[in-house]
Amino acid sequence: MPLRTTMIRAFRILAVAEACSWAALLAGMYFKWIAGTTELGVQVAGPIHGALFIGYGAAALMLWRVQSWPFRVAALAGFSAIFPFATLLFERWAGRRGYLSAAKAPDSATSLESSRA
Repeated sequence: MPLRTTMIRAFRILAVAEACSWAALLAGMYFKWIAGTTELGVQVAGPIHGALFIGYGAAALMLWRVQSWPFRVAALAGFSAIFPFATLLFERWAGRRGYLSAAKAPDSATSLESSRA
């Protein structure tokens, strides 16, 4: 499997996993702060969410470079990790617009030359 395809697949998996870890962390915070029963959910989900957050950010930075994303797209990817479940929305948005496509977009100079022929 080509590296580009592997990176896109890893990014998609990390986007979903990061959102799931948000859900687990929010549930843990409910039991810790509102129900006042246990801190176990935060103690377990917190480090997992932190690791997935870092992994998602690293994958977004790598795709910014490999896929030649505009800065706006890379910034949206980064900001989506801050808000609960926003990585799912970004992953779907980016997929629909071709930013998560394994096919490399042609360079503008190449496409100009082919259009002149």
